[in-house]
Formats: sequence, C-alpha cells, structure tokens
Amino acid sequence: MADKTGLQTEIKLLCALEQREVVTQPALAKRLSISVGMVNALLKRAVHKGLVKAKAAPYKRWAYYLTPEGFQEKSRLVAQYLDTSFAFFREARQEYRLLFLGGQRMGFRRFVLVGRGEVAEIALLAALEADAELVGILDRETNASRLHGLPVLRSLAEAEGWDAFVISESRHPQEAFDRLRGTIPDEKVLAPPFLRIAREPLDFAPPAVEPLGGDR
Repeated sequence: MADKTGLQTEIKLLCALEQREVVTQPALAKRLSISVGMVNALLKRAVHKGLVKAKAAPYKRWAYYLTPEGFQEKSRLVAQYLDTSFAFFREARQEYRLLFLGGQRMGFRRFVLVGRGEVAEIALLAALEADAELVGILDRETNASRLHGLPVLRSLAEAEGWDAFVISESRHPQEAFDRLRGTIPDEKVLAPPFLRIAREPLDFAPPAVEPLGGDR
C-alpha cells in the first residue's frame, strides 16, 4: 500500500504541474500534503527524467510545466494506479469474505470492525457477501456517532453482543491488533493476510499501549 500511496503522490504532482501555474515548492507541498523536501526530490527526479521543465519567474518563484513526455507519463501512471487499485480491491474483498466465512464456521455470528477508512468499506462489502452481521466500528479517532450505518464504539466497554473483532485499520493494523491483544482472546481477533499482522509474541518487549478499556 505504500507503493500505491507513492504512485498517487506522483500523479498528483504531475496533475498540479499540468496546469502551468507559477507556484512555489511550499505551495506544492501544501497542495499534495507532503513535505517541501519531498516535493524538491520529486521535482528533481521529474526534471532529470525529462518529464518536467522549470523556468524562473518573478519574485524568486518558478514556473513548472510538463513536457510531452510528462503528459505521457502521467497517463501511464494513472492507468497503472487504476490497475493497482482494482487489483487491491479484489484481493482485499476476497480475503475479507473468506475471513467472515471462516469466522462463521468457528461459530462467530456478530462482528465488530476495528478501524475506519477505505479498507473498512471493503470489509463492509465483504460482510454483505458473506451474510455476516456487523454490530459496530471500534474507532477512537472520529467524532462521528455512526459510520457506514454502524454505531461507533470508543472502547471495548461499549461493545455488546459481539463474537469477534475484525481488523480494518489500514494505517496501523499491527498497533490495532496489539491494543486488543491480552484484552480478548487472540482467536477472536480476525485479520486478512494482506494486512501482514504478526500474531506471534515479539522477541523484544513492545512499547506499552493503552488498553481500549473493558474486559471480555
């Protein structure tokens, strides 16, 4: 998923330069939500590859614009991003579907998602396909009371009538799993393979994490 994020950043940069505006690197950094240093590195690489040209503008600014090769590269990257996105969507949906079906064979009927975002939306679709019942989304970072039609839970103490938790946090899935570890049985915390969660105890002591609260 990191590769996908980097690809998306490159596309955003080329699209921003396509408009031929006179911009500063800090302005580009703000538009792309990345550091100025990263913008500088991306621009240098793009210029070196012949995708972008730069021209000095008044007040110590620069005008960046795409070369014909830059337009072609932008189109190629967009196509690659779409292919990657659809492939990831299919893989993630299939893994979540199999996860819910496997959980049901273990006797689990009511599931709580752990984490919101695009991956959680894929998990929701997979739950529908597997006819699995979702009873809430465990997420402490949102102020919303409901997400995707499900109640938002701030802690385990608010979770009722659940059989298993399903990790749907894409940014820090291992941390989400570790927060549940020791509070509820590991076999009741389900996660698809693509999240690459390590279930075995680490050889070194991990940083202390705040429990989500409540016992089960």
